[in-house]
Amino acid sequence: MQIEYGSKGLIGVLTPQANTTVEPEFWTLLPNGFSFINARLISSCNTIEERLIDYFSNLENSCNQFGNAPIKLLSIACTGSSYLIGRDKEESIISKISNLLGIPVTTSGLSVVAALNNLSAKRIALCSPYPDALTQLSVEYWQSHGFIVSSVVSVLPATEHFHPIYGISAQNALDSLATLNQSDADVIVMLGTGMPTLMPLIKGNQATDAKPIISCMLATVWNSVSQIDENYGDIVPWVNNPIWIDRFNASH
Repeated sequence: MQIEYGSKGLIGVLTPQANTTVEPEFWTLLPNGFSFINARLISSCNTIEERLIDYFSNLENSCNQFGNAPIKLLSIACTGSSYLIGRDKEESIISKISNLLGIPVTTSGLSVVAALNNLSAKRIALCSPYPDALTQLSVEYWQSHGFIVSSVVSVLPATEHFHPIYGISAQNALDSLATLNQSDADVIVMLGTGMPTLMPLIKGNQATDAKPIISCMLATVWNSVSQIDENYGDIVPWVNNPIWIDRFNASH
């Protein structure tokens, strides 16, 4: 089915309810010819951890928001849920939803795994916007996929904000990368889909002797697109010489 916007592929995206980062970063990172439509993961639970689990418990209902839109892939742009439910349960839920929809389904967590494997990374360093407990769960998640976590640095918002993660600035994130560049990691991973990462990715990867840096959003968009079109199967052009940099510059 041909559509006016997104002739190469329309992607369905599920985003945490208060997230202010996924949509602008997803659009900036998308190659020409692709498009996406977004729906929200909703929960009335009180804590971040409870909401993250609730999101995955209600995925089937969340998918109903797309109706009969001709999406070619569903991308769940939320990493925290993956850490809390763990690798096995995540893969089981994703398989169930994929069979239900009849299209590929992926998560930001699984997208990062795919990106790291594409880069042949074994040792990784993490730039985390999470509270300590959730950061530790993320470490265990990456370890369950066979990676060695060699270093972790936390990023905190510069000022009080409506949400501890969405209040982090791109400059906060960039400042945190300097320490990780001195680690023995093969790749640095900027965690979370709520922390702004595009400017840090550009400046961090352009720095002299910089280690490759990816973010959950970069991995999410790359993995979504590459599953639709194998011509985008190599993530290196997205990292070293960003194919999306013109869109980023046009929006700033």
